[in-house]
Amino acid sequence: MNDEARRIREEILGLVRRYNDVAFADEPFEPGRSTVSYGGRVWDEEELVSLVDASLEFWLTSGRYARRLEQELAGYVGVAHASVVNSGSSANLLSVSALTSPRLGDRRLQPGDEVITPACGFPTTVNPIVQNGLVPVFVDIDVPTYNVDVGQLEAAVSDRTRAIVAAHTLGNPFPTAVADFARRRDLFLVEDCCDALGATIDDRRAGTFGDLATLSFYPAHQMTTGEGGCVLADDQTLREVVESLRDWGRDCWCQPGEDDACGRRFEYRLGDLPAGFDHKYLFSHRGYNMKLTDLQAAVGVAQIGKLQRFVDARRRNFRRLLDGLRDLEDVFVLPEATPGSDPSWFGFVLSVRPESGLSRNAIVRSLTRQRISTRLLFAGNLTRQPAYADVDYRTVGDLARSDYVTESTFWVGVYPGLSEPALEYMIERLRAVVSDRATRASRGPS
Repeated sequence: MNDEARRIREEILGLVRRYNDVAFADEPFEPGRSTVSYGGRVWDEEELVSLVDASLEFWLTSGRYARRLEQELAGYVGVAHASVVNSGSSANLLSVSALTSPRLGDRRLQPGDEVITPACGFPTTVNPIVQNGLVPVFVDIDVPTYNVDVGQLEAAVSDRTRAIVAAHTLGNPFPTAVADFARRRDLFLVEDCCDALGATIDDRRAGTFGDLATLSFYPAHQMTTGEGGCVLADDQTLREVVESLRDWGRDCWCQPGEDDACGRRFEYRLGDLPAGFDHKYLFSHRGYNMKLTDLQAAVGVAQIGKLQRFVDARRRNFRRLLDGLRDLEDVFVLPEATPGSDPSWFGFVLSVRPESGLSRNAIVRSLTRQRISTRLLFAGNLTRQPAYADVDYRTVGDLARSDYVTESTFWVGVYPGLSEPALEYMIERLRAVVSDRATRASRGPS
């Protein structure tokens, strides 16, 4: 870059900083008028400057920002490898697909093999199991941690069981007993950490217990790149398989724009191809293009520097809601952290007690009218969703707690963009719903 280009670039980035201050100035919270979101982007001029800086290079695929983000994510979580991808859903698909790779030899998953997974959660935790011709074995969850019921794992095992795929629900880590069970049974473990970046259990980060772990950088998550995700691994072979699948299935590991990193580009022989076939066009897996662009990664590089601050804010907001609603336990099942954990809370989950006389539907409608966003605990019991009507699966027990969540559970936000007045307003409105119920009950039938 010449001196003139460098000067203009600095001028542009200075204007971007000024633009951010003017265009995105905070607005005061107005109860009943301002929306209390369940989640969203939290940023300042650093993200905007980083994004524009990357755009001025006009490198539109993965590049230096993506490589830097991978290094910083691996360092933060405490794993050897991080491979950024275009979404958390893609990260899940790549992780499960990697376990079917011929490079794993006799351990590879084959069509018809069974994978234990919770019945209650987000569909893209389970969809890769189905897409790879594997059979989900659904176990129930624990309430009020909303994680996999460890007590059902043994009953879920058959002679075809090969893996466990489970999420750390709403940022609350599932027990380390899941990883212990996987090791004893020689099962692969995939940790879906899409909601849980920054969570710890037994003084270790979520994402360090499984063979593979996944992250999502959708705007509602602990950090964002807009769309984006990541696969984490310690094992070099699994990392190579994930990146092959991510990069069209190619055998070559050159970075975009790079040629002959191995120095043997025209010396390979694989399959029935002629000797010397260009290694850039040798394909050892049936893959996809799931790369993250450098523009997205540039935002992530700015975000990860604030990640721990974001996680701490989520924890504070969670505690504020818990303290403000603690005396409503006769109406709501309040959330609890898994013993030994420090969650990176994604949301504040509430389950309406059947004996309370209230319905979840009435509560979320009331909150919505008052501009408080709510979300269900994702799909609830997945076996009741239309998408799985023709899927081959097994279940353990009656999935009663998953059904309870499907009927009675919702959550509200704890993300760092919520101000103290917004949190107070949520507490006030939730308490008002309960108070209205008590008032109506005291009047008796009209």
